[in-house]
Amino acid sequence: MTSRSIIHFFIKSVVLGAAVAALLLLFLPDLRQGNGFTNGLFTEPSVSASRESYFASLSRSAPAVVNIYSVSIETDAGLFRNQPRERASLGSGVIMTENGYILTCHHVVENADSIYVAVQDGRVLEAQIVGNDPLTDLAVLKVTAESLNIIPQVAEPDTHVGDVVMAIGNPFDLGQTITQGIVSRAGRNGLSNYVDFIQTDAVLNQGNSGGALVDSNGILLGITNANFQVRDSRNRVRNVDGINFAVPYELAKRVMDEIISNGRVIRGQLGFIGSERRNLAGILGIDVTAVAKGSPADTAGLQPGDIILSIDGVRTESASKTLDMIAETEPGTKLEIEISRNEKSMILTATVAELRTGQ
Repeated sequence: MTSRSIIHFFIKSVVLGAAVAALLLLFLPDLRQGNGFTNGLFTEPSVSASRESYFASLSRSAPAVVNIYSVSIETDAGLFRNQPRERASLGSGVIMTENGYILTCHHVVENADSIYVAVQDGRVLEAQIVGNDPLTDLAVLKVTAESLNIIPQVAEPDTHVGDVVMAIGNPFDLGQTITQGIVSRAGRNGLSNYVDFIQTDAVLNQGNSGGALVDSNGILLGITNANFQVRDSRNRVRNVDGINFAVPYELAKRVMDEIISNGRVIRGQLGFIGSERRNLAGILGIDVTAVAKGSPADTAGLQPGDIILSIDGVRTESASKTLDMIAETEPGTKLEIEISRNEKSMILTATVAELRTGQ
C-alpha cells in the first residue's frame, strides 16, 4: 500500500469514527456528561434515585409539629411536706394557623402554670391556653411569632382503613421522631364523638400526645392522643402494641374553631341513649335504653323501650349520626321527636340543653 493510500485510509477512518461518535452522542445523551461509559452504560442506577421515601411529605408537615413543655407548681399536703415543687410535663403540638393557634392534647397542658413551645427552627415561645375540651382531650394554645410553618390541611381528608400514616412527635424528649404504620380503623367526626378515634399501629410513646398523624402526602389526618392500655393480673398498667389513637382531623378542627370563637365547645344534649332497632313494622329507629332523670328527654316524656323514628323530620336510622345531630343543635332549640311506643306513633317535643363537662 502506497503512502497516499495509507493517508486516504486514515482520513476515511477518522471521518467514519467522528460520524459514529456523533450518532452515539445524539442517541445516548448520558454520554455527554463526563465519562459516560463508566457513569452511565456500565453501572447500576443510583439506589437513592429509585427508593420509596416520604421525605418530601415530611418536609411539608414535620416543621409544623412542635415540642410542648408545661410546668405546674404543686404543693404536697402534710405537716412536713408543704414545700412547693415544680412538675414538668412533656408533649407535642401542631401549628394550625398562621396567627399562631396550636392544637394539642388537654392532658398535656392540664393545670399548667406556664407553657413553652419549642419550634423546629430553634425558637422557644411562651404559649397561652385559649381553651380546652376534656371530652375529646383537646386544647388550643396561642403563640405570638412570625414565619410559622403551618401543617398541610384539607377540609375532608377522607381517611380509609389501610392508608399509610406517619406519627410525628417528641417521645421521651428525644427530639422530633417519626413512626410509620397504617390506619386500622377510621373514627367518626361528629361532636358527640368522645371516644371513636382513628386507630393506627404507628407507634406512640410518652411525649407523642398532641402531635400530628399525617398521610403519605403530609396532610394532617388527626391529633395523636394515646396508646391502648390494659391492667395485668398484678393490676399494673401495660401498653398494648399496635393499638394507638388519634382524634380525627375534622373533629379536631371543629373543636378548635368552637374554642377560638366561644372559649369552649358548645354541645346540645337531650339525655337519652340507645341503639338501632326495627319495630314490628320493619321501620328502623333508635331503641331507647336509658333516659337521664330530669333531662330534656325525661321532661318531654321519653321512656326506655320507646323507638325514636325521626327528629324534626329527619329519620333516625343511625344512633351515632342522631347523637351528632343533637350535639350540633344550639341549646334552647325545640325538637319534635316522633316515637313508636307499643306499636303506636306519638310526637314528643323536647328542648335541647347544653352538655356540660361531667354530665
